[in-house]
Amino acid sequence: MIIHSSDTAETEKAGAELAKKLKPRDFVALYGDLGAGKTAFVRGAASVLCPGAAVCSPTYAIMNRYDGNTAVYHFDLYRITDGDDLYSTGYYDIIEENAVFFCEWCEKCPEAIPDGAIKVRISREGDGRRIEIADTFS
Repeated sequence: MIIHSSDTAETEKAGAELAKKLKPRDFVALYGDLGAGKTAFVRGAASVLCPGAAVCSPTYAIMNRYDGNTAVYHFDLYRITDGDDLYSTGYYDIIEENAVFFCEWCEKCPEAIPDGAIKVRISREGDGRRIEIADTFS
């Protein structure tokens, strides 16, 4: 599925629409350049799963948790350098929990993405964004 977004609100809406289809243990792997709109997409999803959650980029925290109808874990792998670095965060234990997971910068540690993950690539397209949601990317 491909969605074209002209602004942040539309990117958030795309995330909210996907969230309506998610269930606990679903993992959403996010790909895209710096400033592409990955956190805005997660903010939209969290508005459905955890209404009122103050979603912000976990770039420095590595992981944020939002509580609501369904717990949401929001990872950012931008500062992760290798598999050992990721392991030390508790990532592998956390993704076993009964929650929904969003992980930004999955291109940094492709081996850490669970089988069956929903993949979302967000890229700049003119003044807007192109949001591609798929099982795999070619």
